[in-house]
Amino acid sequence: MTATAELDRARVLTALAAVRDPELDEPITTLGFVSSCTVSPGGDAVVRLRLPTYFCAPNFAFLMVADAYDAVAAIEGVGAVDVALDDHFASEAINSGVAARAGFARSFEGEADGELDRLRADFLRKAVLAGTDQVCRPLLAAGTTPAGLTALTLGEVPPSVELDRLRARRADLGLPASPDAALVLDPVTGQAVGADGLPLHLRKARLTRVGIEANTGICRGMLRHRYSGTGQGEDTN
Repeated sequence: MTATAELDRARVLTALAAVRDPELDEPITTLGFVSSCTVSPGGDAVVRLRLPTYFCAPNFAFLMVADAYDAVAAIEGVGAVDVALDDHFASEAINSGVAARAGFARSFEGEADGELDRLRADFLRKAVLAGTDQVCRPLLAAGTTPAGLTALTLGEVPPSVELDRLRARRADLGLPASPDAALVLDPVTGQAVGADGLPLHLRKARLTRVGIEANTGICRGMLRHRYSGTGQGEDTN
């Protein structure tokens, strides 16, 4: 592989690292879902994806393949883009639909109720809840009172990877994510959560985080059982 092609491949993997499993809210690269990634000397990119099981939900799979295609196609200087999912019962419909930019409903005509915007928003709300738990738990452990928590803004929280992720998910959902926005928001209404509603909200946030983390562990284990070797761009540390 030429130095230019290797550089382009690195750029493609960087773009793919911004694509997330909608249910797990983790990059498809770190999850091991990118089985191969090549770039020709002429700049044509070929990406192959894999999932933990043959019967992973086709709507989730379609979102990831379509998002991966869009991420690679947006890279300046990349030529033809070929992104496809292997070893899945709906691979043919998903791959042909994404390549044709047909959307989910047309790709599964007669089977799909519509496009996947509502599903994506539902998962973003769950990601916001899980992120709220990740940010708030350390604050409470350090002595912040519940009343103090409801008064905090995003800009008053110490910087962290978890805070950056929470702000990004809120922005993706169209929720306030500026430094002066309230830390604890209802992801459905976009309104700040008051002291009366905080205990229930935090319980929901914790349960959501635990559920996502458990599903992530299960998916990682199933993928390791199904395939040998790490994925392209996967962090094994």
